[in-house]
Amino acid sequence: MDIEAEIAALDALSSDQLRRRWVAETGSTVPRISPKLLRLALAWEIQARRLGGHARETTRLLDQLGRGETRTARPTAGMRLVREWGGRVHVVTVGESGDGSDQVIRWGNREWRSLSEVARAITGTRWSGPAFFGLRKKVAA
Repeated sequence: MDIEAEIAALDALSSDQLRRRWVAETGSTVPRISPKLLRLALAWEIQARRLGGHARETTRLLDQLGRGETRTARPTAGMRLVREWGGRVHVVTVGESGDGSDQVIRWGNREWRSLSEVARAITGTRWSGPAFFGLRKKVAA
């Protein structure tokens, strides 16, 4: 059955059938919402699962916004991130790879895969790179 037909078929389901379909589709408990909203949520879940859903970055951002705890700025090409640690100033630059497909993190005359790897190399302990370099901010209440 194609996605459009699957979503259209939700209109014919009773409240009990919708709840069973939710559990079958998501594997989680049914939210306490009206059948109309449950149909919309199910339609979204069906599309997301069949078409691949959100990118990891989008899911993380939505999760942060939903909890209202922190926001993480994404490093962009051209950024220079500066952090003092252990009496030394560390400067990290964010660039683009030669083919433009990915970012390149530069610190200490070499390229790194992530800010977290650089933070770990600087401190000797596991750190969130965005938190270490000040890209993760607490949201004001």
